[in-house]
Amino acid sequence: MRVSDFLEVLDREGRLLAAAAAAAGPGAAVPPCPGWRVRDLVRHLGAVHRWAAALVADRATARPPFGDPPEPADDELVSWYRDSHRLVVDTLAAAPADLECWTFHPAPTPSPLAFWARRQAHETAVHRYDAESARGGEPSPIARDFAVDGIDELLRGFHARDRSRLRSERPRVLRVRAVDAGPDAVWTVRLTAGPALTVRTAEGEAEAELSGPADQLYLALWNRTAIPKVTGDPALATLWRERSGI
Repeated sequence: MRVSDFLEVLDREGRLLAAAAAAAGPGAAVPPCPGWRVRDLVRHLGAVHRWAAALVADRATARPPFGDPPEPADDELVSWYRDSHRLVVDTLAAAPADLECWTFHPAPTPSPLAFWARRQAHETAVHRYDAESARGGEPSPIARDFAVDGIDELLRGFHARDRSRLRSERPRVLRVRAVDAGPDAVWTVRLTAGPALTVRTAEGEAEAELSGPADQLYLALWNRTAIPKVTGDPALATLWRERSGI
């Protein structure tokens, strides 16, 4: 996907999130995030948007401090979020293609600008689902290609980091497959006592496979919904649920 594609998704998902938050109300529980209310969700994501926008605008070469999230009043919450969302969209849209700045995981992207457009788009899409869960009703759809990209970012980015808890003292092999997205939408995840090593291919034998349509699998791997289909050793699906949180 191109930077412009990610920015289009980011723009749309933030608008949907704001509408869902307004409909749900600041005190509504967020079922996929136990203990959170809509106000917590919106404050978190708005703060992330502002932090990422500042990082890109300043061309920071090291991780800037995140600090304590702002606490806008309930009656100002959605308006403050819309301003935060617009800030990050406009900042990324104005950034040069050759932007150099800090990034934080090794998922393959062509540039730091692509990294941040991608990361903000997926961050917003997952939390938009959370806000719509708080509101109730049918959630907005997730495009297949975007879902496949998000699965790839999660497996080859987040879970390749030293801080990932997706590990196994005994080496295990897990397959992940988006069944509606063609032969390239398959990943082999090798679990060891260190960070997982993931390749985007059906490489060798796997002890278990997590599969389903790309949009459903995307949400499931982010621990928002149940894994559509598990074949092989169910202990690996349990390990995912227990240790894959970001």
